[in-house]
Amino acid sequence: MNSSNDARISRTDGPTDTLPDFRNLGVIARILVLVNALAFIAAAVRASSFPQLLEAFLEIAVLLEPVLITSLLALYVANNGLARMPYPPAVAVVFAVVLVLTAAAYPLLPGYNFSPGGLARSAAFAALVTGFLIGYFFLRNRAFSPALAEARLQALQARIRPHFLFNSLNAVLSLIRTDARRAETAIEDLAELYRMLMADTGTLTSLAEELELVRQYLNLEQLRLGDRLNVEWRIESAPRDALVPPLLLQPLVENAVYHGIEPATEPGTIEIAIYLAGDRLHVRLTNPYHPEYQHRQGNRIALGNIRERLQLHFDVEAEMESGVVGKSYEIHMQMPYRRRTT
Repeated sequence: MNSSNDARISRTDGPTDTLPDFRNLGVIARILVLVNALAFIAAAVRASSFPQLLEAFLEIAVLLEPVLITSLLALYVANNGLARMPYPPAVAVVFAVVLVLTAAAYPLLPGYNFSPGGLARSAAFAALVTGFLIGYFFLRNRAFSPALAEARLQALQARIRPHFLFNSLNAVLSLIRTDARRAETAIEDLAELYRMLMADTGTLTSLAEELELVRQYLNLEQLRLGDRLNVEWRIESAPRDALVPPLLLQPLVENAVYHGIEPATEPGTIEIAIYLAGDRLHVRLTNPYHPEYQHRQGNRIALGNIRERLQLHFDVEAEMESGVVGKSYEIHMQMPYRRRTT
């Protein structure tokens, strides 16, 4: 799922029922493969030999392929409108599109001879396949949806860790007498951080909001770590309007602080680079690597969670790589550049 998904996912209390993104290459590929596989199975049921199987499959394909291609084109065009509709009406529209195109294509069959039974069988098969696909994507969405709730819980648990809150408040208290204005700003950052972490984590959010969340988190950590924490921002060309999964950067930056900065006695640098390359948004995060001080399980959980959410929102159009590069640990994500539609 991707681009227009800011309207697709609106609840985080439980699994959210949504149509797939009909502009996503992974979704289109799955539909093509599944529909033709179902057609092959239908042909195999009717055939008793391999030549009959091929003949039956070609008979089905003559009607199937034009309807399949035109349906995908129609849903591609209607994708943004479907994304803004409630789930049941959107499903009804998909069925209507497929059935109308099936009825329109039926008279174009070679040697067309109108038969109510033949049209009914074609419409029934089209409805059956459409229902199967909607059910498949429904179950797939349900399978991935827990990643959204898990991400929210992990972020909240990380933020309310007693040592984090204790250290942040101690850092604020130490500033009250010496730098009251900075202490006030820190309290505001802490309050805003909690507010954003409590917000909806199901809808795609703007990159600008994600960057602001990361800055607030780093401001608080700067109070605790002082000169030991350096951050190098390379975001001059970053598109602030790009849509990304919420809590995409902050957990990774937190991991970078926990694994890359805290273990060292000398200062360390976290590098955050975000840029566009064609129609792809690239996010690269680098931090110092200390092999003797790695909580690998916690790191894998965070990376796995983010990878799942990238797949949920962008399917095969998103990539994520991570690993040790020299004396640094690097995470590189790629995803389609999408902007909010009005």
